[in-house]
Amino acid sequence: MSAAAHIPPSDPADRVVNGPTPKHAQLREILRRLVERELPPGAPIPSERELAQHYGVSRLTVRSAIGKLVEEGLLARVRGKGTFTAARRMELQVYLMSFTDDMRRRGLTPTTEVISTSTEVPPVTSAHALGLAEGVAAHRLVRLRRADGVPLAVERGWYHAGRTPGLLDLDLTRSLYAQLADAFSRRPDQAYQTVWAESADRETARLLGMRTGSPLLVFRRVSSSGGEPVEDMTSWYRGDHYQVTMQLDRNTPSSGDKPHNGGIR
Repeated sequence: MSAAAHIPPSDPADRVVNGPTPKHAQLREILRRLVERELPPGAPIPSERELAQHYGVSRLTVRSAIGKLVEEGLLARVRGKGTFTAARRMELQVYLMSFTDDMRRRGLTPTTEVISTSTEVPPVTSAHALGLAEGVAAHRLVRLRRADGVPLAVERGWYHAGRTPGLLDLDLTRSLYAQLADAFSRRPDQAYQTVWAESADRETARLLGMRTGSPLLVFRRVSSSGGEPVEDMTSWYRGDHYQVTMQLDRNTPSSGDKPHNGGIR
């Protein structure tokens, strides 16, 4: 067992006993204290076998306790490596910045995997957001974004083909906003964004290395450059790695502040 996975000396409260409280619930709270008080973010926890032996319970009990903490976002399973304390959530910025720039600002190394590209007729909502007539094709781009090798977000976007000709021929593993600026003088300078929570479907969960049904933060952003929409992108971020903080005041938005250019309502 590594030093980070060490089980500290038993506290009288850290015992699993016969009683009205199920053993998996007792062990869950013991592990919660271990994670919150003893282990730093990203540290491995002891194996199921070690925990079962230490606390005198079955591996099924251990698996149940760990599974609940994974659902809560306190622990994270890494396929082929084990279970780790979850990294502290990053603040997701609500200003207009590319993923690449945001990760570099945090001191992380961003990488991008292109999952698929195509040029096809978009759904009606995306066509409206981009100001396209019915039946006009747009560029479709799906990418997986990582930071320090950890998959953080899946992006599925539509791009105005008439304003970004040849977009799909560029190196799409690089910052897309930088390339929109370099190749087309179309760096987004305004956007409307909507945020909601969602459970991961099978494909998104597979790409992010999560279980189907895991919590996600979803952002749909319609971005414009010089007053003309160029991007309608939806991003699925891991809920165990991100949180959003907003400053609120008592001002009431005026009717003139409603989204336009196909902004999401």
